[in-house]
Amino acid sequence: MEENKILHITNGDDLSRQILTLELPGDVITWREMLCEGPASIDVGDEEFVLLRKTFLQEKYKVSEERYQQEFLGELVKLAAINNYDEVVLWFEFDLFSHMNMLALISFLLQNKKGGPFSLVCSRKLKGEEEMTPLSQLSPKHLKEHYLQKISLTDQDIQTAQLIWELYCSKNPRRLASEIKKTTNFEYLSSSIRAHIERFPSVKTGLNSLEVNVLKLIREHKIKSMNHLLGYALQYQGYYGYVDVQMQRVLEKLSPFYDVSDNGLSLTNDGLKALNGSKNYYQNLKDNECYGGVRKYDFLYDPDNHEILKL
Repeated sequence: MEENKILHITNGDDLSRQILTLELPGDVITWREMLCEGPASIDVGDEEFVLLRKTFLQEKYKVSEERYQQEFLGELVKLAAINNYDEVVLWFEFDLFSHMNMLALISFLLQNKKGGPFSLVCSRKLKGEEEMTPLSQLSPKHLKEHYLQKISLTDQDIQTAQLIWELYCSKNPRRLASEIKKTTNFEYLSSSIRAHIERFPSVKTGLNSLEVNVLKLIREHKIKSMNHLLGYALQYQGYYGYVDVQMQRVLEKLSPFYDVSDNGLSLTNDGLKALNGSKNYYQNLKDNECYGGVRKYDFLYDPDNHEILKL
């Protein structure tokens, strides 16, 4: 009997290497993007999308055109050429970073008329496990266990994923809020959408959830150095999944809110006011940063009603 043809698509090189060591049947392709940040357009891989992403990654992260071509577009070419797989297995983490990549990938597969069935291996807590560990940090035995308990995705799940990607790339992120309540087999999709919505500046302070969290870490812990702060910010970021270079940009932007000395880090007057909500720093922080189809500072987040407001 002929063995099923399986395609594994992962959210990173570490995970791809681990899957290869498990010697699972099938081919492995790695998705190397960070679409939770910067501008993006709906048609993944088309001219507009590539120009937006190349420009953003070059400007903010010094990623050369050659590197983007080799590491991301080269894999897209492979994905566009694939055909006749009996199953596509998506290996993605529980966080926003992973989920935005996964939604874009699903949209790309649908654009290119690639059918399923699709299944998902996600870093959820399995029976007997103490805590949720990223897939790339699991032992081979546990990773295999996650694979054996992979989640089948329905047509409805795939359509929802495509819709959320379209809404993320649209000019109106307010419609995303209504998707939080939708039940799907993507266990952490609602949490990721909520995390994204809370990245818009608060109507009260002008800082977003991630930025406030960094200031709270400085207030509540004896942070000795910038490196120490980076470690804490990465460890205690909740559902964002930002990598170190992304978090470094967040810390740089917040520099007016804390002082660095030989005694460690402490909040400035502005840092204290931002945390107690006595001053709004929207105008101080405003820039042209984008999330998908919108500029971050064109909208506000109302933490009382969990709504996005258009300015």
